Amino acid sequence: MPDKDADVIRDWFVTWASQVAAVDFVSARKLFHPDVIGFGTFMDVVRGLDHLETRQWRSIWPTIEGFRFLVDQLVSEVSEDGKHAYGIVPWISTGFHESGEPYDRPGRATVLFTRPGTAAPWLAIHTHISLAPGTPQKSHGSRPEKKP
Repeated sequence: MPDKDADVIRDWFVTWASQVAAVDFVSARKLFHPDVIGFGTFMDVVRGLDHLETRQWRSIWPTIEGFRFLVDQLVSEVSEDGKHAYGIVPWISTGFHESGEPYDRPGRATVLFTRPGTAAPWLAIHTHISLAPGTPQKSHGSRPEKKP
């Protein structure tokens, strides 16, 4: 993959991680295709950006801290026509038990990207976000959403 494409995919993950960490749903939506399909540890398959936000993002982001993708471990590739790509990357965060005690909350993500042409930005069309085996599924933190 050309370095430029690898840099853009890496930057996409860095940007999304900053939005997750900031509980910034409004900005994060701009990185996703409206017809995105996603699933993960917390949810069954959902279709559409509104459902992804309400059933996944809003259930998780306010309850965790320190989210970031380990982009030095990112594996990505772009199709020959430059209109499709994928990225596979581990992530880390801190979750909270009901008692308020923090715990390590690692996981991994696979994101499929699409764009109408090589000059357009990458939009996530599919996400699979899951916790590492043995990680508690429920975090009990409580952080406010970033308001526009």
